[in-house]
Amino acid sequence: MADTTKTTSADALGLDAQAEMLKTERRANNVWNKLKRNKTAMIGLVIVVVMVFIAVFAPVLAPYDPDEIHPLDAFLKPFSEGHIFGTDQFGRDLLSRVIYGARVSLIVAAGGTLVGGVIGVLLGLIAGFMGGIVDSVIMRIMDGFLSFPFVLLSIILMTVLGQGLINVIIAIGIGNIPSFARVVRGEVHIVKNEEYCNACRVIGVSNTRLLFTHILPNAISPIIVYATLNVASAIISEAALSFLGLGIAAPTASWGSILREGKSSLTTAPFVATISGAFILITVLGFNLFGDGIRDVLDPKMKQ
Repeated sequence: MADTTKTTSADALGLDAQAEMLKTERRANNVWNKLKRNKTAMIGLVIVVVMVFIAVFAPVLAPYDPDEIHPLDAFLKPFSEGHIFGTDQFGRDLLSRVIYGARVSLIVAAGGTLVGGVIGVLLGLIAGFMGGIVDSVIMRIMDGFLSFPFVLLSIILMTVLGQGLINVIIAIGIGNIPSFARVVRGEVHIVKNEEYCNACRVIGVSNTRLLFTHILPNAISPIIVYATLNVASAIISEAALSFLGLGIAAPTASWGSILREGKSSLTTAPFVATISGAFILITVLGFNLFGDGIRDVLDPKMKQ
């Protein structure tokens, strides 16, 4: 009897140990812990968090009014008379303009990605799920958009819409729709033929519920990865449009407009263009590193 009791206790302890091991393994393999083990992804995350912090708290962090003009202080060098980054051709504090430019550039990038993502995901879901003539019509329209280089399409849209923050977001968002649609369509083609989707059809689940409750959640990983990487591309697109004079209207500060203003003074005051270009470079690098890390974590083929 005593032996039986000991055996039962040992079995219980063994089961408890196995359960604890499973919990530990699940914790070690969750998304956040996997991401923490990716050093480059964490570097990217730190850069993204810092840039978002700068954008959110721009009024607190900026030492001066970014639009305040002091003609006598034009092109002061960095660390001159309390201006850490120097001043531009109008004597405006460059640090303040870069800080406020972070807010504008990130709003445009996030807004353009959101607009393109929402519309592109819906079109991709419909095309991939319906198939047939609906799929062909939607994807031929997307191919028509993709036949234009992204910057050229954005320039055409900005020429039609005019300058302004909302118009830049719309232009970049429309340019992003085809890429999101193609990514989602490909995933839907795979997911809709899985066994659980066939089971849902058998028990009478409606197409709308099947699409948004079962198919979309199982196709969300590549959407998240692509959206993260697309923010970096949107930052470059906004900078390109503002550099060409088609983006954010003066005197509102954005990294692209600061870069354009510094173009004419590269020989006399190269720091104006260099500083804004460095912020664009670092931010884009941060989003790319973070996006690559998310891809590594969410891609089943890359699981260790």
